[in-house]
Amino acid sequence: MIMDTLAVAPRPALTAKDFATDQEVRWCPGCGDYSILAQMQKVMPGIGVPKENIVIISGIGCSSRFPYYMNTYGMHSIHGRATAIASGLKATRPELSIWIVAGDGDALSIGGNHTIHLMRRNFDVNMLLFNNQIYGLTKGQYSPTSETQKITKSSPWGSIDHPFNPLALAMGADASFVARSMDRDPKHLQEMLTRSHRHKGASFLEIYQNCNIFNDGAFEAFTEKSSKPENAVFLEQGKPLVFGTTRNKGVRLDGLKPVVVELGEGFSGDDLWIHDENDFYKAQTLVRMFDDPRGEDPLPRPFGVFYETDRDCYEDLMKMQIEEAIAEKGEGNLDRLLRGKEVWEIA
Repeated sequence: MIMDTLAVAPRPALTAKDFATDQEVRWCPGCGDYSILAQMQKVMPGIGVPKENIVIISGIGCSSRFPYYMNTYGMHSIHGRATAIASGLKATRPELSIWIVAGDGDALSIGGNHTIHLMRRNFDVNMLLFNNQIYGLTKGQYSPTSETQKITKSSPWGSIDHPFNPLALAMGADASFVARSMDRDPKHLQEMLTRSHRHKGASFLEIYQNCNIFNDGAFEAFTEKSSKPENAVFLEQGKPLVFGTTRNKGVRLDGLKPVVVELGEGFSGDDLWIHDENDFYKAQTLVRMFDDPRGEDPLPRPFGVFYETDRDCYEDLMKMQIEEAIAEKGEGNLDRLLRGKEVWEIA
């Protein structure tokens, strides 16, 4: 009777402190990773998953210290391969809530191949891409997301590489959830982390993260109080794309081309683009709203959920296939599997 009582005893409510470890957090003072860590620790108690069923897997880079600072299971893995390791874990332990933490260099350079295949396979995992447009751990070389003509230690005359647009890459790989947030908007970041968890399938959340040592102010136009309203538009399902210091601007479609219009000058909210997270074709346009805010007639940079769709998850399909094979053929036979169907008899 005592054992039965213990078995059904409710778990104590968790707090953000329950997800903090006793490890010294070793990032540079002022690094955006501190904020992202804090928001993760605040969100985790509310997702309804026991700590022992949460796993943080990282690759190599500044962001990859994350597993040391989250009081969950975790693995600090190898460069670019966090996605592959997470895929294997999800395939064998589908009940786990798995979070992949990777930087733009880790996930899009040496790990680019693994990232796109994780998205297309649609494992039910959450990928957090910390994008600071620089290699921070190795001390300031340009990364796959650095802008053209970026002067760094590895590009003293300016980078001639064309940068990746991470969300366009995710859409091209058929990710079933694509979103963007930033380290300096805690409330919005918490919302996007929660949405990522709730999505059934591979979620891809790009987080603008400031590296104040090697690339300070890379996203200043979108994060600073003085410039943010004019350069960022926050996507809300079923609502028009409105932005501006006084909410006086909007984005409308001129055919297939998004354009900025002034509200009250012949245009109202009814004329604007209404956001639909389930519209694949409009999401393709949204992720391409990636103009330099200092250029001529700039479009605002979108933040929020760009796209979400339902698609079968790899681990569910794999389980179904195994069950069907057992039902038809019985338990597996390793010798028969290795021998295959092409067998020769030598006289």
